[in-house]
Amino acid sequence: MSSHAKNSFRRRTSSVREDCLGSSHSHHHHHEKNVDSMTFVDDESDVWRAHYALDHYQHRGNLFWNAGKHKTLIQYLLIGAVGVVQAIVAYGTNLTSAHIIEYKYTQVYGRLAESSGFVDVFLAYLFFTFYQLAFAMAASLFVWIEPVSAGSGIPEVKIFLNGIDLPRVVDPKTLVCKVLGVICSVSAGLPVGKEGPMVHSGAVVANTISKHETRDDKQVRDFVTCGAAAGVCTAFSSPIGGILFALEEGASYWAPSLTWKAFSCSMVALATLYCLNTVGSAFGKVGFNRLFSFGNFVFEEESSFAVFELALFVAIGAMGGIIGAVFNDTNERITKWRLKNVNHSKKRRVLEVLVVSVLVSTVSFLLPLLWRECKALPSTEGMDTSQLELRGSLVAFTCADDEYNEVASLILTDPGDAIRQLFHLHKHVFGSGALMLFFLSYISLAVVTYGIGVPSGLFVPSLLSGAAFGRLFGNMASAYFPQLAFSNTYSLIGAAAVLGGMARMTISLTVILLECIGNGQYVLPLMLTLMTAKTVGSFWNSDLYHIHIHFKKGVNFLQAELESVSRHHKLNAGHIMSDDVIFVRPVEKVSVVYDILKSSNHSNFPVVDDGLLYGTIGRNALCTLLKQRAYGKPIVVDEYSVTEHRDHRNHDSVRVHNYVTVEGGGGEDDEGEKFLPLTQWEVIEQSYPKYPSIGDVRISYADKDCMLDLRPFTNCAPISVRESASVTRTYEIFRSLGCRFLPVTNLHNQIVGTITRKDLTPDALAEKMIGKGARKAAH
Repeated sequence: MSSHAKNSFRRRTSSVREDCLGSSHSHHHHHEKNVDSMTFVDDESDVWRAHYALDHYQHRGNLFWNAGKHKTLIQYLLIGAVGVVQAIVAYGTNLTSAHIIEYKYTQVYGRLAESSGFVDVFLAYLFFTFYQLAFAMAASLFVWIEPVSAGSGIPEVKIFLNGIDLPRVVDPKTLVCKVLGVICSVSAGLPVGKEGPMVHSGAVVANTISKHETRDDKQVRDFVTCGAAAGVCTAFSSPIGGILFALEEGASYWAPSLTWKAFSCSMVALATLYCLNTVGSAFGKVGFNRLFSFGNFVFEEESSFAVFELALFVAIGAMGGIIGAVFNDTNERITKWRLKNVNHSKKRRVLEVLVVSVLVSTVSFLLPLLWRECKALPSTEGMDTSQLELRGSLVAFTCADDEYNEVASLILTDPGDAIRQLFHLHKHVFGSGALMLFFLSYISLAVVTYGIGVPSGLFVPSLLSGAAFGRLFGNMASAYFPQLAFSNTYSLIGAAAVLGGMARMTISLTVILLECIGNGQYVLPLMLTLMTAKTVGSFWNSDLYHIHIHFKKGVNFLQAELESVSRHHKLNAGHIMSDDVIFVRPVEKVSVVYDILKSSNHSNFPVVDDGLLYGTIGRNALCTLLKQRAYGKPIVVDEYSVTEHRDHRNHDSVRVHNYVTVEGGGGEDDEGEKFLPLTQWEVIEQSYPKYPSIGDVRISYADKDCMLDLRPFTNCAPISVRESASVTRTYEIFRSLGCRFLPVTNLHNQIVGTITRKDLTPDALAEKMIGKGARKAAH
C-alpha cells in the first residue's frame, strides 16, 4: 500500500468535505443545507442478491404467470394511473383558466364601445387591472406557501432526473400549489404559459402514485420520466413529442423498457384527454379547438412553400437564435438582480409580482389606446368554420361593431386565440406596424416576467411573440416577392425559431409542433429552423433552463457531454479526486461506525480490507443497521485486524454473533455452518425513502464494543475507476450509470481517493486544470 494512501487513511475521520453532494440527510430532512443526490446503481450486496433470488424462487409461478410478470403488470397499471390523473389535472387547469379569462374579457369588452368616453375607458382599465392584480396576488401566495412551485418547473425536473434530489420538488403539496398557482398566473394576464408547469405536475403525479411501490431511486426516476412525458402530452396533445421531450431534455439515462413505459403513459393520458373533451357529446368526435392545437394547417395551395424558401426559413431560424440569445442574456441579468435584491424576502417577491402585474395590465391596455386605428372585419367569403370562429375573436376595443383593433386583438385576448389568429387569418388582417409594436412590447414583458414568484411557463410567450415576428417577416418579404408562401407558414416558422432560440430544443420541439399542426409537409422547414436557431443561439449562451439551473445553490448538474476544454486537457481521475478517504472495514466496531457517521456527511463509504477496495456501502444502510442493532459480541477479535482472504465466506480472523443459524441459505464458513444476517434486505428497502439518520440512532456504552459485520450488506461489485482513467471516461461512467460516487484505485486495487458529483462540475474541473498548469509551470 502506498505511503500516500496510508497518510490519507490516518486522516479518515479528521476531515469532512462540507460541500459534498451526497449529504447525510435523508429525503425528509429538508432543513439541512446540502442537496442530496440519488443513486441509480443496483446495490449488488449479498443480502440484495439473496432477497431477489428468494423472491423469484417463491413466486416462480407457472409457464404463463410468474412474479416478474406480476410486477410488470403492477408497474404498467400505475403508469396508466399517472396518465389518467395527469390528463385530469391538465383538463381541469385548461377549463378553469379558460372560464376565468373569458369572464374577464367579457366584462372588459362590455364596458367599452365606439362611443366610450374617458371615464368609461378608465373604469374598464381599473376593472381590468384590479381583476388581474387579484389573481397575480393569489398566484404569488401559492409560491409563498411552497417556493418550489415558482417558475415553469422544467429546470427542477431536469435536475431531479439528473440525479439530484431537490427538497420538495416532487411532493404532493408542490403539485397543489403549482396547479392552482398557474391557473391564477395565466388568469392574471401575465405573459406566461401553463405548458411548462404541466411537465412539473406530471412529474409530481408520477412520484406520488408510485410512492408505495417504488423501493429505490431508479424506479422513481423511471416513473418521473413517464410523468414528464405525460405532462407534455397533455399540454400540447403531443404524445410522441412528450416521449422525445423526456428523452432529449429530461432523462440522463434511457432504456428500451423506459420507452415502452413512457409510450404507454402518454397514450393513456391522451386517451383520457379525448374522453374528457367528448364527455358532453357522448364520446363523439374530438373537437381539437378544445385541446391545445394550432388548428388545421391543410389549406389549398396557400400554405405550400417553394424549395427556395427553405433559405428564408434558415434566415428566420438564425434571427430566432439571436432573439433567443438576447432574451436569455437579459433574463439572466434580471435573475441575478432578483437573487440579490428580491428573492431573499418573501414579501419582496410578492411585491414584485404586484408591480409586474400592474405594468403588464397598463401596457396591455395602453397600447391599443395608442394604436387607435380601426380596421374593417375581414370578409367571411371562403372562410371555414375555424376561421369564422377566429374572425369572431378579433377585438373591437373602442372601435365599431364591424371593426377591430389590431393590437387589442393580439394583446387583449387569450394567448391561444392570438396564436391561432396569427397562424390562420389572412395576411392583411395584421399590418406590419401592429405586429412590430406587439412583438417588441410582448417579448419585453415576457423577459421581465419569467422568474418572478409565480408558476409560469415559457412555451406560449415564446410561440406568440415568435408567431408575430414570423408573420412580420412574411409580410415584409412578400412585399418584394409576391409569390412567397402564405403568411401562416412564416408565423409557424417564426414561432419555432424564437422558442428554439430560447429553449434550444430540436427533435422534441419539431415533433411537438408537427403534432400540433397535423401537417407533415412542414417537417423539413421546422428541422432547418430549429437546428439553425439552436446553433446560432448556442454561440452566445446556454438555453434558458440551464441558465436557471446554474442559479440553484448547491446543485452540481452534469451536462450530457463534458466541456471541450476539459475533454482535450490531459486531466485524469487522479487529478480531480479527493484523496481524503473516509472508509470502513468489512467488520468494524460499532463505535467507529457511529463516530464516522456523526462526524461526516458523506453518503457512501468505501469498504477497505487491508488497504484494498473490498466494496462500498451507503450511509442509509449503515444508519439502518445501527438502528436495528444488527451487531453482536466478537468471539475472536485481533485488534483492528482483517483477514488475509477478502472473501467473507472464508473470513476467520473475526467471527461475530450477528448471524443466526438456519437450515439453508445465507453465508457458509469452512466448517459447513450456514448463517443468515439478523437484518435482511427487506428492512433496509422498506425504509425507503425515509431512512433513519444518525440522529435517530442511540447506542449504549456496552454496544460500542460490539462488532458490526458489514460483509453481507456491502456492494462487492462496486463501480470504480483507475486513477489513470481520463476525465472524459470518468465523466461518462459517472453520468451514464447514475453513480453517486466513484472510488478511485491504483493498479493494485488500493483505494487512493473518491470522486463525487461536485468534482466533475465545470468550475471544479477548471480549477483543477489551473492548478495543474501552475504546478507544471513551477517545475
